[in-house]
Amino acid sequence: MTAETLPRKNVPSTTPAALGLGDRPAKAGPDDPAATHVRVKLDVEIRALLAHEPGTKSGADPEDLHQMRVALRRMRSVLKLSGRLVGPDAEPVRAELGWLGQSLGDVRDYDVLIGHLHDVVAEFEVRDQPAARRLVSKFVTERGVAKRRLTRALTSPRYASMLQGIGRLARQPATEEADESPQTSADLVAGLAKPHRKLAKAVKALPANPPDDDLHALRIYGKKLRYAAEMAKPAAKKKQAERIQRLIKATKNFQTVLGDHQDACVAADRMRGALDTTDVEVAFIAGRIAEKELLRRAQVRAVWREVWAEVDAAAQAVSPRM
Repeated sequence: MTAETLPRKNVPSTTPAALGLGDRPAKAGPDDPAATHVRVKLDVEIRALLAHEPGTKSGADPEDLHQMRVALRRMRSVLKLSGRLVGPDAEPVRAELGWLGQSLGDVRDYDVLIGHLHDVVAEFEVRDQPAARRLVSKFVTERGVAKRRLTRALTSPRYASMLQGIGRLARQPATEEADESPQTSADLVAGLAKPHRKLAKAVKALPANPPDDDLHALRIYGKKLRYAAEMAKPAAKKKQAERIQRLIKATKNFQTVLGDHQDACVAADRMRGALDTTDVEVAFIAGRIAEKELLRRAQVRAVWREVWAEVDAAAQAVSPRM
């Protein structure tokens, strides 16, 4: 039994009912106010987060942690863009989501790296496999440390308090106050212009060969546009919803391409860090992997602007003013 799988005090998972939410996720349509759409999105995503919490704690399937992190990031994006519509507590809750997101992200980064390394070294010669396994085991050990930090976070009073805060924001009031939100559903669709402009401005400012960190920042801008589009889609009429769906698809592809670039950069940096090992065979394997990652990075850099053009065209189709 490893340290990660040692028995812990049984802490029951929170349920939607415990947060004051209904048996089923709330719904909203084009005729509902914008604040209702924000609450519905929070309702949907907090249920997704809770559904993947047990699997994240157990570590049985890395996909649970990934999906829990996705739900968290969607909620953070919603609160950043439109949190003011659901009250002054939105920003403190968003900050707490950021706290948990750091712990989830640390483990997820290791999961991506370890999974990728397994695929890469599987192609190496038999004589190199022992050193390759030693290299991977180094990151498995580091991942175990990060996972224990995450488990402590998920069983802490701070996490429980964060969930209650999201529940309060997600609950639908009996009636909407007239001055609570002047925004309509149509405003959510029009609001897509802002994250698109930020992304377009960031792209335009880049040199021909941009720094790695700048491309990573573009991915974050693209993700914010995608999450905003996902929230706006139910608020749109049929034809506009179809255009927004094309935008969602384009931004998802944009995320994937730039995500590959970021993963390659991270992997190459991790390999550089392993080069100072006293195990020369492991250092040799790390050097081989680093070379492969730099090639993957170059391949993404050759195509990312074409993928951005698809995002830009899809955004312009939603509204020419975007």
